[in-house]
Amino acid sequence: MTMPVFYLSHGGGPWPWMDQGPQRYADLQRSLELIPSQLPEPPKAMLMISAHWETQGQFLVQAHPNPPMVYDYYNFPEHTYHIRYPAAGDPDLALQVQQLIAKADLPADLDYERGFDHGAFVPAFVMYPNADIPMVQLSIDASYDPALHMQLGHTIRSLREHGVLIIASGASYHNLRMLGPEGAQPSVQFDSWLEYAMLNASFDERQQLMMDWESAPAARFSHAREDHLVPLFVAVGAAYESDPVTRILNTTSSSGIMNASYRFG
Repeated sequence: MTMPVFYLSHGGGPWPWMDQGPQRYADLQRSLELIPSQLPEPPKAMLMISAHWETQGQFLVQAHPNPPMVYDYYNFPEHTYHIRYPAAGDPDLALQVQQLIAKADLPADLDYERGFDHGAFVPAFVMYPNADIPMVQLSIDASYDPALHMQLGHTIRSLREHGVLIIASGASYHNLRMLGPEGAQPSVQFDSWLEYAMLNASFDERQQLMMDWESAPAARFSHAREDHLVPLFVAVGAAYESDPVTRILNTTSSSGIMNASYRFG
């Protein structure tokens, strides 16, 4: 059975553990809770490509058998710095991912120290609160090169045939300085372009649109730094031409900012 691929807008900080977080992100929570039911069978493992792990000049694969935590957020309540998501790692999968990437002549190595960052453990917790699915993280390259990351997705695509759930975790709008009403209209403009690219463009056109994403309406407003868009490039690369694409999150913040998540397959 072939697993789908997901691109997720993962929300702000450790929101599931915040007093108003589940209410604020109710649509996101519901979309994440539904993902296990959208799979053909329970995954053997998750491969998580998080916007919050950047490396320079090579890809790193998390190989720790019991990954620690990375609290990569600031000015949140003290209790959010003691969250534990005790999913096991999968060193065998990590080695397989590293070998697939290296076989494509891309630089890749194993990292035996890296823990789960919130781009990984937040959606994983909502999907699998019992932490009973092993999880491995894969870094993005700080060049943010769309072609490189679509190639990365292509190199790991075969894992879908072996029960591995590939999740690309970022945000379809990510301008932390423009989260108020001033971000609403630009986010809608970029969201409309993104929806066309995902749902209406052909397979080849979608990849070309990803290459030229900076030409999209309000592109640089919506992504002053495209770190949270880069995981989407990986998801697009990991998709098959035959995969149907479905928008699984259509949410608007209290300021009118749009965010989306997509399923491929």
